[in-house]
Amino acid sequence: MHIAMHNWMRAEPIETTIARLGTSGYDAIEISGEPERYDTKHVRKLLADHGLTCWGAVTLMMGDRNMISATEGTRARSVKYVRDCITMAKELGGQEITVIPGTVGKLVAEASPEEEWGWAVDGLTDCYEHGLREGIRIAIEPLNRFETYFVSRHDQGLALAEAVGPYCGVCLDTFHMNIEEKDMLQALRNAGPRL
Repeated sequence: MHIAMHNWMRAEPIETTIARLGTSGYDAIEISGEPERYDTKHVRKLLADHGLTCWGAVTLMMGDRNMISATEGTRARSVKYVRDCITMAKELGGQEITVIPGTVGKLVAEASPEEEWGWAVDGLTDCYEHGLREGIRIAIEPLNRFETYFVSRHDQGLALAEAVGPYCGVCLDTFHMNIEEKDMLQALRNAGPRL
């Protein structure tokens, strides 16, 4: 079994996190999507020194990061951010990146569902194609209704992944699934090869 841990909820230096994971039986890290913060050569050496790999990265869609914003400039900056996270994951030897299309904690839409869906598909397709070129698979993560109004169930995540491309995946988090899914096991089965 491959065991990885993310670091985005820990307010500590990456050196501390990696050292702890290396002595605690972990195989890998899913690094927070902060490409401007990490020197990938330094982090890659830390991982090697502690017998770890980088599984991938998770986007931090907070503040003005929002692929479904009604503002074109915000959408463009958000796509660039995700693309930069993909490049960071590649430089760290990662395999995937988990993407949340809208701002975490934003519960009110800025446009119609059709417009926001179209913007999500457009932005994610751009990122998906960049990921294919870089060898990084993207996975859309549904969040619970208290953190987003956009994609909160596995079926919505699957529909969005299917609209983006054949190798676009979904990342199902049991915390969110416990709130949103009627049958968690069936949701995992439904996700199949996109999981």
